[in-house]
Amino acid sequence: LNFQFLVCCSPVELKKQISSSLQLSNKTDSYVAFKVKTTNPKKYCVRPNTGIVPPRSACDVIVTMQAQREMPLELQCKDKFLLQSVVASPGATAKDVSAEMFNKEAGHLVEESKLRVVYVAPPGPPSPVHEGSEEGEEPRVSLSDSGSVQMPEQSMVSRTEFAQRLEPRDNSSEGNARISKLTNEKDSLTKENRQLMRELELLRQQTSRNRGGIPVTYVILVALVGLILGYVLKRA
Repeated sequence: LNFQFLVCCSPVELKKQISSSLQLSNKTDSYVAFKVKTTNPKKYCVRPNTGIVPPRSACDVIVTMQAQREMPLELQCKDKFLLQSVVASPGATAKDVSAEMFNKEAGHLVEESKLRVVYVAPPGPPSPVHEGSEEGEEPRVSLSDSGSVQMPEQSMVSRTEFAQRLEPRDNSSEGNARISKLTNEKDSLTKENRQLMRELELLRQQTSRNRGGIPVTYVILVALVGLILGYVLKRA
């Protein structure tokens, strides 16, 4: 009858129903009736288990295995399926299929194909692959053929970024101008302070010869200049 079938399997999983597809293809110009039997009907559910495949067409049968509590030992199974097919009357439907159609003793030409159940193991977890150093992970060091230590590029970039973070952030022209201005003010006040100290020393010597002391007003003036100079130096 040239009745072909294709089985699509699913991996076994515990405590879960597993469904597989059985595709039946009718390559003839006749209507073909089919019937699917199993050696373990309590374990498997077949829908539909009987039916009609029109000429030059196909039909899908879903086989569902009930949830298993334990994994089969070494994935071995003795369960089998029997697929029977026979030529039906033209225009027949699933309602016309009967057990008598598959009775060989009644003279019907019945083709049979036996299918053995094979368990497929579920795919294992993917092996971990280190594509690069994770954040917070120590960089890996390798040795070259000459014996020198080689650091990965990532660690070199990290050191560059770290060095950039240590550099002064105020590199603008405004900041440079401010620093230059404060430096000039510092130098100018330093010169003025030295000049005042020299004048103070001369005045002290002259006053000592004339009156024997330094005027209080001048002393206060010198003290204020010293305070201003100290504030500017601290600010710079």
